[in-house]
Order: sequence, then C-alpha cells, then structure tokens
Amino acid sequence: MPKDLSNAIEIRVEQIGQPITPDRALESSDDSLNESIHSRAPSHAAKTVGITTLGCKVNAYESELIGETLKTDDWAIVPNTDKADLYLINTCTVTREADRQARQEVRKVVKRNPEALVVVTGCYAQMDPQACADIPGVDLVLGNDRKLDMHKLLPELEQGKLPAVMVGDLDQHVSLPDQLLAGYEAYTRAFVQIQQGCDQGCTFCIIHVARGPSRSLAPSLIKRQVQRLVLNGYPEIVICGVDLGSYGDDLNLPGESFDLVDLLQELLQLECDANNPFRIRLSSIDPHHISDRLIELWAKEPRICPHMHLSLQSGSTLILKRMKRRYDAEHVRERIAKLRAVMPELVISADVMVGFPTETQAQFQETLQMVQDIEVAFPHVFSYSERDGTPAANIPMAKQVPVAERKDRNARLRQSAKPLQAALRARRVGQTAWVLPEKKAKKDGFFMCRSEDYLPCLVPEQGVTQGQWLSVDYTDVDGEYLLGKLSEQN
Repeated sequence: MPKDLSNAIEIRVEQIGQPITPDRALESSDDSLNESIHSRAPSHAAKTVGITTLGCKVNAYESELIGETLKTDDWAIVPNTDKADLYLINTCTVTREADRQARQEVRKVVKRNPEALVVVTGCYAQMDPQACADIPGVDLVLGNDRKLDMHKLLPELEQGKLPAVMVGDLDQHVSLPDQLLAGYEAYTRAFVQIQQGCDQGCTFCIIHVARGPSRSLAPSLIKRQVQRLVLNGYPEIVICGVDLGSYGDDLNLPGESFDLVDLLQELLQLECDANNPFRIRLSSIDPHHISDRLIELWAKEPRICPHMHLSLQSGSTLILKRMKRRYDAEHVRERIAKLRAVMPELVISADVMVGFPTETQAQFQETLQMVQDIEVAFPHVFSYSERDGTPAANIPMAKQVPVAERKDRNARLRQSAKPLQAALRARRVGQTAWVLPEKKAKKDGFFMCRSEDYLPCLVPEQGVTQGQWLSVDYTDVDGEYLLGKLSEQN
C-alpha cells in the first residue's frame, strides 16, 4: 500500500454497531470530523445481510469493514441468525476442525434461507475454494485477495454475472483496508488491524499461504482509524495482525525505519479524553519480536495494558527448531525475565501446541516446565492437527504422536496452569485496578469486567457503565473471578 494512501480515502463511518458512549462521539474541535461520525442508517433498506465470522481478531476486523461497506440505502446488516437475503461467512483454516466448522456454518445459513445469496470468504475459501464451492447453496467463493471488495462485486453477484470461484494469487494482490471503520457490533473493545500476512512459514502452519506475505498498513491510516474509534467511544484498542511484530518491515519510509514500537509511540500521542483515556492492548506477540525498545516502552507507558499473549508454541528448543520458529527456549526465558524485571505483575497468556510430530514425553515436560518458569497463567493449548500442504504433515506416521496422547498432554498442560491462576488471583486481593465493564454477569446484580491485565472480575452493577474504565478494589475471589467494589478514585 502506498504510504500516503490514507490521505485520499473517503471517511465512511455509518454506525453498524451501537457506540459504547455515543455522547463522546462529538467531542472534537474538528467540525468536519464531528459531522462525519453521525450514524447514517439505511432509510428504506429492502434487503438484509448476515455476516458470520470465524477465527481470529483480524477476521473480526475485516468482517466489520465488509459489513460497513455493504451497508447502504438498499442493504442493512442483521444478525447472522436472522433470515437474510445475503449471507457472508468469513472462514478460518487454522485446523481441520476450523474447516469443519466453516462448512457447518455454510449449511446452517443455506437451511435458514435457501433463497439467499451465500458468499464464502476467508482463509478456508482461499486454501480450498472447490470444497467451499461444492457445498449446495453457495453462490460465490471469494479469496482473501478480494474479500474487502465485496461491496463492489455485489451488483454483479445479484445479476448472476460472477464466476462461482474468485480466488487469486496473494503474492500479486491482497485486500487491505482503505477506509475507516466506525465501530463494532457487540464488542466493548475495538480491534485495529495494522499488518497482514506472514513471511515465516512455520512447518505446522498454513496461514502464511492463506494470507500471503507480510504487508504493513500505512501509519497515517492506522492513526486515523484509532482516533476514529476512540472518538466513537471505544475505551480500549486491540492492535492485531497476522504476524504483529513484523509491522514496518516492508514500509520503506524515506530515510528511516518504522516498526511496531514507533507506531505505538505515535498512537499514544493521539488526542483523547483526559478523564477516560483509551488503553492499547497487543493481541499477540512472537518472542522474537520482544525487543529491548518494546520492553522499555511497555514498562513506562501505563496505557499499554500489562497483559501479554505470547506466541510460544513449545518449551523445547529441538521442537521449536523442527517447527521452524525464530527463537529457542533460552531466548524465551531471557526475554520474559527481562520483562518481569521491570513489570513483575505482567499477566501472560500464550498459545502452546502439544503433540507436534516427534515430540517425546521429555520434550513435553520441557514445555510444562517452561509454562511454570515464565508463569503462563492462561495457556491456550492446541493439540497438533495435520494440515495438508504443510511440511509437518509429511512426517512419517511412525513419528506422529498418537491422537489420544495429544489429548492427554493437552489436558495435563491446561491443568498445570490452575495453581498459577489461583495464586495470581489471590495476590490481587487487596489491590486496586482499572477494569472495563463488558456485560451483565450471570451472578445477579453484578457486572462482568476485565482488568487492564485481562483478569475477569465481578463488580456490583450500581454505578457501573458498560465500556467506561473504572477503578475497583479487589475484595475476594469467587471461583475463576475476582470480586471488586468501586474504589475512591472514581
């Protein structure tokens, strides 16, 4: 994308979701900006669109963009559970189970309205377009190279003038956002994509093929997007990408480099409400990208949430090498030790894979030990799943870990983190924290909130406003939740 592209785009901010605090949407000295953020709901929409999103935060961001561009005077966005005239399923292909779920979702919408137009897009559509096209009722399979062009293709789709499959070469073209998003349906925090694709090519992963090479969005566009969402009342911005830490590698700005840290510094300088400043959360980070500059910024900047989601995968150096990761176990320990030296209360969650081909019991024990040593309180554990087209899938069956053993290791790793979680909650009792109310809790009279470090807590609902940061004193623990009460800082 040309670095100055965002200066030429049209700012379109029809509100497809309800802003969290709509009164704050007008707090700007720029009259043109204020005028552009008013909702322009369809006045006589005769046709409806239901969108289903599967998979990652990048997909969630892209689905909202697609929905916003489709919303016109003739089309309205409705819940995907409604009977609609057009259904769009934005798929994932990270595992075989993700593929199965995608096919299941397609069949659901076809059954809901057999007369509807059905479009399948996303990573599964990119990797196996014929399998998607073969599902009865599918009208169009749209690759990741064209998914954000759906609004341009819709007239021809309605007239039956498009081929059944439109999936192109991601090395030649990929859909990148070229407009601003107003908000999110049913989300308290907002996702902002800054980067697309991946150049790594891990041996177990197909996403670098499904998403194409790494491409960074223009800093000016990202800054305008974040400011727009903050003005529309979103108090937390989640920075996301397929390979987040590679942001800027391809920008080639004249006379200087520009990376993730530079971008974060510029985002933190954006104007916001001084009484309720927005926070930034990083969606995921590879240990390879935890630089000294990132650690320094993270430690000194209170508006970057003290929660890290680490793309760890394994605690065994040999398995990491066979996965073709960019680091070894010692590097992970060194980076996390340096982070904890300046951020001792940092909460870590992590993606961890068990049962990778050739993984022995001893190597699995190395992963268990790593989780304990660097205090991964919330491991997101995945059992290895063979993916056609990946090098790991070609490893002989004799070296594959039996499926039953994968499941057992998965359960053991999850269980091993329970004491870490309990100790973490216990340490928090008596402390004060900033939390973001998300929704009414199942526990009567309480709001479910998440703290800056992403720990879930329950707060009495009196005096609580959804989507507005508030200070609470932690008083106790209730199962997997901390209990809190409003502090005197509010």
